[in-house]
Amino acid sequence: MKRFTTAITFFLAIVAPLLIVTVVLRQPEEDHTKLEELRAKYPVRHHSGTDHSKMEALQKDFKNPHEITAACLSCHTERGNELLHSSHFRWEREAYIPGRGITYLGKKNLLNNYCTGVQSNEGSCMKCHAGYGWSDKNFDFDNPLNIDCVVCHDNTGTYAKASGAAGYPEMGEDGPDFKAILGSMGLPKSENCGNCHFLGGGGNNVKHGDLELALLTAGRNVDVHMGVDGLHMNCVDCHTAENHILKGRHYGVSSSNDNRLNCEDCHTPYPHQKSILNEHSIKVACQTCHIPVYAKVNATKMNWDWSSATRKKDGKGYAITDSAGNDTYLSIKGDFVWEKNVKPEYAWFNGTADHHLITDKIDTTQPYVKINTLFGEYRDRNSKIYPIKVHRGKQVYDTENLTLIQAKLWDSEEGKGALWVDLEWQPALEKGMEYVGLPYSGKYGFINTEFYLPVNHMVSQASQAVGCAECHTRNDGRLAQLTNFYMPGRDRNDLLDMAGRWLLIASAIGIVVHATLRIIASRRRQTAQQH
Repeated sequence: MKRFTTAITFFLAIVAPLLIVTVVLRQPEEDHTKLEELRAKYPVRHHSGTDHSKMEALQKDFKNPHEITAACLSCHTERGNELLHSSHFRWEREAYIPGRGITYLGKKNLLNNYCTGVQSNEGSCMKCHAGYGWSDKNFDFDNPLNIDCVVCHDNTGTYAKASGAAGYPEMGEDGPDFKAILGSMGLPKSENCGNCHFLGGGGNNVKHGDLELALLTAGRNVDVHMGVDGLHMNCVDCHTAENHILKGRHYGVSSSNDNRLNCEDCHTPYPHQKSILNEHSIKVACQTCHIPVYAKVNATKMNWDWSSATRKKDGKGYAITDSAGNDTYLSIKGDFVWEKNVKPEYAWFNGTADHHLITDKIDTTQPYVKINTLFGEYRDRNSKIYPIKVHRGKQVYDTENLTLIQAKLWDSEEGKGALWVDLEWQPALEKGMEYVGLPYSGKYGFINTEFYLPVNHMVSQASQAVGCAECHTRNDGRLAQLTNFYMPGRDRNDLLDMAGRWLLIASAIGIVVHATLRIIASRRRQTAQQH
C-alpha cells in the first residue's frame, strides 16, 4: 500500500505535469525547405519571350479600342473565348446558395454597401470593367471585340480608362500612346490589378482596407509578400490564372467554396515549428494571427451614411475633408467614418456566402440588414475563424415594399434624375427602380446595413503576429464576440474547472502524504538504529 501511494503521488506531482509540458511544447524537426523554395522562386521576375514592339499587327494607328482587341486576338486566338467566360468580364458567377438554389450573381446585379450597385450607373462603374462599351443593359457579353486586353496587360503604367466613358479610354491626341503600350504588353503587374481593386468603392482603400496603393511602394512591415524590401511579389504570383480564370474569391460578390486561394497552397498546412501553433490551423485561419491590423498606411472607410446626402450650401453641393485628405462628407454621398490601423472583427467562415438581393424583403425588427452573409460555425468541419472588415452603413429603402432601392447615381447630363448630378433623392429612386424593372412605392427611408469582407492582405511579419494572450484572456480579447465554443483562458467550464481543481488538490495532497510518509519512515529508521 505504501509503494502504491508513493507511486500515485509521484505521478501526480512530477510525471503528469512533465507529460503535459512535453505535449504542449514538443518541437518537430525543423524543416525550412518549403520556405527556402518560396524565397528562391518569387524574386525571379518573369521575362516575356515575345517582343510585341516587333509585331506587325500592332504597328497601325488604331481608330478605336475594338481594333486593338482584334489585333491581340489575331495572335492570341483562344484568349477571347476564355475572357468571355470569366467573372472579370461577365461580372457574375454560377453558384449554388442554400435556400436559393442555382444563382447567377455578381457585381452585375448585386447590391453593395458602398455605391449601392451598378445597374443604371454602368457608364461610370465600367471604368473598372475589363471591357469596352458597357453603358446599359444591352451590352453584348458574347462579342470578344468588347474585351479590353490592355487594361490588364499594359506594362507602361500609362493606360487609363476615361471617367464616365463606359470602359473606354481617351482616344486621339489626348489618349494614351498605344504604340508604346502595345509594344510592352506582358503579364499583369500589381499596378494593373490595383487600378480597380485598390480604388474600388470610390477611392484609395475605401472598400477592402487591406488593398491600397501603398502596397506598391511599402515595405515588409506593411505586407511581407508585396514589400519592396522583401519578396516584392505581384498580385498574380498568388492569384494565378488558368485560361484567364484567376484563383481567389471576393466574398462581397462570391458565394461558393471553390477556386479559393489559401495560405496553405504555398506554406503547407503545418508551417510552424511549434506543434501547438500548427494545431490552431484546424480551426483558425492563418490570417487571423498574421493580420493583427489592416489599413496600416492609409485609412479605410468603415461607415457610409447615405441619409445625409443631397445637402447643399448656397444651392450647391459641398465637401468636408479631414486633415488626412479623406472626405468625411460629400453632398453626393453623405457622411463617412474612416479608420486607420483597424483591428479586424472575427467570424466563423466556411467559404460559402449569401447575398441580400434587391427583391428580398427587409425585416425591420432586426438591427441591420446583412448585405452579404458569411456562412460558418464552430461545429462545421470546414469552418475556421477569419478576420473580417465589417463595413456599416445606412442605405435607402422602400418603406412600403420593404426592399432596398437601386438608385440612379450617375449621368453625363443634368436633369436625367441622377443623384450625383441633380442632388435629388426622389427622381433618382424612381429612375433607378424603373431601370431594373421593379416597383417603387414612392416612399423611402434609410435603414442600417452591414457588409462583411474577409481580410487577406497586409500580412505582418511573424514578430508582429497576434500574441496568445490577445485571445486567451477573459478581459475583452480579440475573440470575445465568438461565444459558441470553449476557449482555454477565456471561458469557464464547470466540469473542466472542477477537474483542474481536483488535480491541484490531489497533487497537493500527494505531496503532503509523500512528505509525511518519508518523515515517518525516516524516524522509524532512526528509532531502529538507536535500539
